[in-house]
Formats: sequence, structure tokens, C-alpha cells
Amino acid sequence: MDQMGIHYNIWIVLLSFALAATAAYSALNLISQVSHSTGRVRRLWLLSGACVLGSGIWAMHFVGIMASHLPFKVSYHPGTAVLSLLVSMLSCYAALQIATASRQRMWRFLIGGVILGGGISLMHYIGMSSMEMEAKVHYEIKDQALSVLIALLASYIGVFMFRKFKDYRGYSRWRLYSALFIALAVTGMHYTSLTTSHLQYDNWLGTKPVLMEADVILLTGISLVTLFMLALSGGAVFLDRHVLERMAYHDPLTELPNRHGLERYFKDDFFGGISGAVFFVDLDRFKSINDTLGHDIGDLLLREVSERLTRCVGGKGKVFRLGGDEFLIALPDCTIGAAEEEAQHILQELKKSYSIEGNELYVTASVGISMTPAHGTDRSALMKAADTALYTSKDSGKNKFSVFDLEMNRHQVRRMSLEKDLRKALARSEFMVVYQPKWDSLMNVTVGLEALLRWRHPEHGIISPAEFIPIAEETGLIVPITYWMLHDVCGQNMLWHKAKVANVAVSINMSARMFENGSLYDVVEEALSRAGLEPHFLELEITESIAMNNMEETVAQLSKLRNLGVRVSLDDFGTGFSSLGNLDEIPVNTLKIDQVFIRKSKMHSKKAIISNIIAIASNLNMEVVAEGVETTEQIELLQSLGCRVMQGFYYGRPMPVNELGQWFIENTA
Repeated sequence: MDQMGIHYNIWIVLLSFALAATAAYSALNLISQVSHSTGRVRRLWLLSGACVLGSGIWAMHFVGIMASHLPFKVSYHPGTAVLSLLVSMLSCYAALQIATASRQRMWRFLIGGVILGGGISLMHYIGMSSMEMEAKVHYEIKDQALSVLIALLASYIGVFMFRKFKDYRGYSRWRLYSALFIALAVTGMHYTSLTTSHLQYDNWLGTKPVLMEADVILLTGISLVTLFMLALSGGAVFLDRHVLERMAYHDPLTELPNRHGLERYFKDDFFGGISGAVFFVDLDRFKSINDTLGHDIGDLLLREVSERLTRCVGGKGKVFRLGGDEFLIALPDCTIGAAEEEAQHILQELKKSYSIEGNELYVTASVGISMTPAHGTDRSALMKAADTALYTSKDSGKNKFSVFDLEMNRHQVRRMSLEKDLRKALARSEFMVVYQPKWDSLMNVTVGLEALLRWRHPEHGIISPAEFIPIAEETGLIVPITYWMLHDVCGQNMLWHKAKVANVAVSINMSARMFENGSLYDVVEEALSRAGLEPHFLELEITESIAMNNMEETVAQLSKLRNLGVRVSLDDFGTGFSSLGNLDEIPVNTLKIDQVFIRKSKMHSKKAIISNIIAIASNLNMEVVAEGVETTEQIELLQSLGCRVMQGFYYGRPMPVNELGQWFIENTA
């Protein structure tokens, strides 16, 4: 029985180190994607990196064995060899998962290094046990402890370097250093373990060592694993560069670049010209198409809109979809005159009819434009300016374009300031209610009051309802404000009843928001109950647009309130979009003639409209109230047409509670 040391082919040793380093660098390239991903995608990158690194370590181990010169034939047990491969991959996955956590801690790097080094060592000894030969391998404990220590130390250093490059996708010398240390952990452990080991064999086969006869299955396995490693690494790179990058930077519905693509475009390509333009494009009333025809039709419409925008812009710039029905167009070399022409062309193209699954659709758009360098020299400033200009286009009637200017900016800044203060106004008791009388011109008595909201701003004084009500509507703050107003008005009306100052119904304007959650009945009933007011002394004023929006649900809520005894009036009648064929289905007590008709009542056409509204109200057994009455001529005309109840400055302006008490006393007679 003899013992003999193991000798190596130095070129194959170097090849095994290069193989391990290449596998480690490829795996670390994949791992750099982990910090930019979440959920399943993150786990996919981790698994890919672990498979590449684990298979590279495994292949290096068996290539290193084939570098040995042994005096006898060696074969391998396939099951044990495959087990060593699985151990290598699993340890790599566990180590990489711990080391690439979002929070970088020293103990994470230490544990990751220990798991990786331990996995390398375990894979080595399992791989060695897969060898079937006419000899036995004897290990010296101290020497083997040194090889394991090399694996642990080099693995820890390699993993510790993750913090230098784990969030960086490009080339990094730290990634290269980390790969070299991981390769050193594998090869250092392997060759130190084998060099300090001894083979004990019984049959002397020659006086010189010969090249080990490699098992054909092992060679095939190593080749397949190496090909798998290269294919997985290359496939992941292709996936990242083509598939995932497109998913990350393009909108899946329209295939236009998304917000991430927008950021990259502005960073790399937009700036550099003398002047450039940014367009914010938003479709008008797109929500109504989604609500009436469904989101599938809406999506098809968005695709068609994106194609028209792309054709309009052509090669002059880039079109992006920001989300919903919002698009952005960037023209890097464009003057303000050319931008205005382009905006007009876009509006003309978008308002042409669309034929989508048998539906002939018409939509318009609003456009806001900002220019560089006049309105900003970075993406954020230009987008903010274009967005401000878009709001101006929307507010001025839609289907228009606006170019940003400083006045718009002042308006937007004021609006944002008012929105911020509006959120605190209710808690700070900054709201007040004023009341305008409704007068019976024949009986010369007050027959009702309209409650109107006012905002006493601590810095800007009285804010016009025309300015703050739209903000409250948009933000949803109108709901708690209306709740407060209902309680305040009902309580005040009850005080007038008890003091025998007035005994009339008070009307409150309702927002469409109040009908959205179906709780209006409960809110009104609570306000009446808390004040002790009878329901017929409260009147709710709605507009035609509220009545026609989700008409079935709105009518159901109003009918329930009518049954309670609450009165309902239809405000601004004649200016909305309701159909006369539906008017009799809406539970309304009173029609209010809008003041726009009263102001122009000298015109024959307006006089005819007023006469028809009064006739409609009479035929439907509804009362009629004329708004905006200011002159005796208007009063005489309305009386001649059959309208007796009027409201306007002629009879009384909106007054706070303290003034209204005196007004009641003066007009009681």
C-alpha cells in the first residue's frame, strides 16, 4: 500500500480560475438589477445570478479535478455530482439574497460571506465524494481548516464589496475585484484542500503519474453546465436590454415612451438646441367615454389618439404617455411660432371623428405649452409651466392651447395657496353664510331665502365663491363644507322661527359630490333633526348637470328627500344640457330662471325663452323664481309673463345674519 501526492496541469488550473472569475462577474452583473426591481422580477434576477454563479463554481471544481495527474482511472457518481451542483446554487442564492437587501448592514455582508464560503466548501467535499476510484482520499483536519478559512475570508471580502456597486448597472472596477475574490475563494479552497490531501491506493500502475482519464459523462455535464451558464447570462442581458427595458420605459397600451422614458429623453437628447417646446396634451371629457362606453373602448380611443399625435409630430420630436388621457410632446428644436402652429394642427387632428367598434366618437383636447430656455432649463420646470398653461386652456373653455406666461404662474401659485388654506378654513371657522331674499312681487312679502357661502380669508379678505368653490369641488372639500353649511343654516332658520323674525324656507346649493356616496338623505335628516326644523323649511338647489349625471341614482335620492318633506329647486334652468323630455321625471318643486336671461330680457329671443320657461313650470305644477332682478322694467316684464317670485339686488343683496335681521324688520310691513 503506497501514498502519492497529486500533480496539476498549470494551464488547466489557470483556466479553472478564469472560469470561476467569469462566472462570478456575469452573476454580479445580473445581481446589479436586483436593487432596481421588486417582487417576482427581483426574485428572478436573484435566481438567475445564483444559477450562473453556482454553476460556475461547480464547473470550476470539476475542471480543477481534471487538471490533476493521477495514476489510475477515475469515474463519478452522477447523483452525488448533481447534488453538489444544487448545493452550490442554493448557497449562492441564500448568500446573494442576504447581501443584496435594501438596508446595508455589516452583519448582512458577514452572514452572506459565511454562507457563500460555507457553500463552496460543502460543494467541494460533496463533489470529491462523487469520485469513484481505486484509492481513498485522506484529509488532514488542520490543513482542511485552512482551505475552508480561505473560502470564508475571500468570500466575505468579495461580498463586502457589494456595497460599492450593487446599485450600479454599468462597468465597475469594484465588481471586477469582487468577482476575482470570489474566484479566489473557490480556487483557493479547492487547490489548498487537494494539495494537502493524500491518495491511498493498493495497486501500483506505473512509475510516473499519468493524466487522469476523464469520465465522458462528467465532461458532457461540465460542457452543458457551462453552456447553461453562458446562455442564462446572455439571455438575462438580452431580456434586460430589450424586453425588460422596453417594459420599463414604454407604455404597454400605446407603446409610447412612459415617464421613465421621458426622464431619459430629457436627460440625454432634449436640451442642446437654441429653443425647444414642451406640450401637455389632455383629452376633454374623456372620463364620460369610459363611463358610458366602457374602458375597453376608452383604451382603443387612447391608442388612436397616440397614433394621431405621433403622425402630427413625425420626426420633429417625441410623444410620451404620462398616464390616463395625458400626453406630453417634446420638440427639441422649435420656436414659439412653430409651437403655436403645431398646437393648432394637433387640435385640428384630434377633434376629427373616431370610428371604434361601430361607435362614432368625437373628442377634443386642451394643450399647454412651455418653451426653453424662456420658461425653464430643466425637465421639471418645463413640465410645471406646460401643466400650468394646460389648466388655463381647460378653464377658458377647452379645445384650446395656451402658452405659459408669468400671469398664469401667479394665478397657479395663488390657486395652490388657496387650496392649502382651504383645507384649514373649516377648522379655523373662516366660513360664513349670507342670505339673499326671495320676494313675492305681488304680495310684497319675503317667501324664501337663499343661503350663500363666503370665505373670510385671514390675509386676502373675502374670497369670491367663483374662485374657491371650483377648488373645493375638485378636491372634494365641498362635501364637509356643505355638511357644515346644512347644520348652520338649519340651526339659524330655527332661531328665526323661535324669535318670530321669519317663517320661510331657506335654500342651499348642492354639489354633484354630495350625491356620489348616497348618504345625502342621512346628512340632511341629521341636520334637520339636530336643529328641530321641519323639513319643508329646507330647500336643496341643484343644477341641470347634477340632475342629468347618473340620473336614475340622483332621482332616487331626491325622491327620498321629497318624501321626507324637503323642497327641491332646479337652479340656472335653461343654461344646462338637460332634455325637456326628462324634466317631468325629476322631483322638483321650483324652476329658477338664470340671470343671464333676465339681464338681456329686452332681447326678443330672451323674452321668448323666459315666457316658455314660465309656461313649462306652470304646466308641470312647479313654482318659478327669476334670478338677477335689478330694475323695475325687469319686474314689470316678469309680472306680465306670469312670474311673481323674484330674487336680485333690487330686493336685497346677500346679507350676513346681523344685517338680515334688520332687513326683516324694515320689510315686514
